[in-house]
Amino acid sequence: MRILNLQSRMIYCGAVLLAALLGLGTRAYGNLLPHFVSEHFGDAIWAGMIYLASRVLLVRHPLWMSLVLSLCFSFGIEFSQLYQAEWILHVRATTLGSLILGHGFLWIDLVRYTAGILFCWTVDQILQN
Repeated sequence: MRILNLQSRMIYCGAVLLAALLGLGTRAYGNLLPHFVSEHFGDAIWAGMIYLASRVLLVRHPLWMSLVLSLCFSFGIEFSQLYQAEWILHVRATTLGSLILGHGFLWIDLVRYTAGILFCWTVDQILQN
């Protein structure tokens, strides 16, 4: 059982890394991608990466727990963008802060996050059965 958990964690870690690279790719090469992809996929991939990262931590728990946790985390990050104190604006001005916390609240991001998380959860459901 421990070996299976370790293998699952390693697979999820690989998927997190792949998602991070794909997400960064949509930002770096957005001008080469179709407009719809460059406009929406980065946020969806980011949220999917959050789901996959939660699976690394919760590999022994049901998939629905990661679904709920990643939705709450992603929505929490988006709603935190309504908070505009000077100290957090300085954090968001850094590359890492910008990638994790974003900049401005957008309702459409909630849709993008939901789509990315549901996609990863659905693939996870299929692969688990």
